[in-house]
Amino acid sequence: MASYKRALPWVVWLLASIFYAYQYILRILPSITIDEIMHKFNIDATVFGQYSGVYYLGYAGMHIPLGIMLDRIGPKKVLPISIVAVVVGLMPMLYSDSWVLACIGRFMIGAGSSAAILGVFKIIRMTFSEERFGRMLGISVTIGLVGAIYGSQPLNYQLAIIGYEHMLHVIMFMGVLLALFIYIMVPAQKEDVILSQSVWADVKNLLKTPNVLMICLLSGLMVGPLDGFADVWGASYLMVSYGFEKSMAASLPSLIFFGMGIGSPLLAVIAEKTGRYYEVIIACAAMMALTFVMLLFGKIQSFTMGTLFFLTGIACAYQILAIYKASTCVSESLVGLTTATVNMVIMAFGYMFHSSIGKVMEAAWDGTIIDGIHVYSAKAYTLGLAIIPIALIIGGVGFALIRIRSRKSLNQNA
Repeated sequence: MASYKRALPWVVWLLASIFYAYQYILRILPSITIDEIMHKFNIDATVFGQYSGVYYLGYAGMHIPLGIMLDRIGPKKVLPISIVAVVVGLMPMLYSDSWVLACIGRFMIGAGSSAAILGVFKIIRMTFSEERFGRMLGISVTIGLVGAIYGSQPLNYQLAIIGYEHMLHVIMFMGVLLALFIYIMVPAQKEDVILSQSVWADVKNLLKTPNVLMICLLSGLMVGPLDGFADVWGASYLMVSYGFEKSMAASLPSLIFFGMGIGSPLLAVIAEKTGRYYEVIIACAAMMALTFVMLLFGKIQSFTMGTLFFLTGIACAYQILAIYKASTCVSESLVGLTTATVNMVIMAFGYMFHSSIGKVMEAAWDGTIIDGIHVYSAKAYTLGLAIIPIALIIGGVGFALIRIRSRKSLNQNA
């Protein structure tokens, strides 16, 4: 009995981390099923980009409500219900030809997935000491990114072997099992948590903090390499522009996720040791912008590309530093709300990148249709993806201005 009690926190934490990995698989699923989806629903790149991006609307929209529900109800019920919502969201892709239902399903997938990282936060705080929080969260992020890596080449291989419908059935079955295990293993919340009556007042106070709003927007502008490229458009771009086979094109962008798994603890340590959080974020923006300028407007070898994607993944961990800096701009009572809000805004920008890239590609389409599917040229992909380095440059310059302003403020107060 004693050994069971010792093992239970680890089992519960692992289940929550697996949910985080599971949602990553669903997040990037459209990138390897793009042909099947466009053929099934007879859509173009603009509509496909909007479909992929609807995930981020659901994710961002439910971030704060689910955070409140986890505090009030607890993860034992909220996490299984969220996973069931994700599974239900997959059903239109199998059982319906309605594009409206498919988009509603994608929104549900995003909304349910939002509970994954919030559930990890909650369960770590429920089951481990405060000193272990950072370490356990770092491992959870790494587990999640393993899911992202699986969602590229291994899942693409599975698609080729068993087909689109069977693959979706397997993913749905995995979700049902995970929901069941979490409901059985996660302990009920010990006591009801009474929410502060000033929740909306806290939101208003947060929105009145200029630096937080700027950090939210600038961080969102820098999320393109992860949410716009690695999640959806990367594999198809590499096939068209570089002539890679589908397996190679699917595996190379996964190095971005691998790099982020390394970068999450690495950048945190560098910034903590040097105290130069903004400088590290600016360097990340410059690194990612340079990579995409070389990728889009030059021709680089696959080894160099893989190296750059790995370094880009490390730079994608800027999000952790940005969230931390935003939390330092508010009082202790607003830290939880601030971190949820910044993460929510960053994810909302994922929709902007997905839909904007698709719209530019459609505008540059030369009219080619094969088997009823719009086929886009390398030029169309390049023009669409050029949004990413432009946004990165704006984000980097914006953070540089925040740094200059913060230094001036410190000098005036000295």
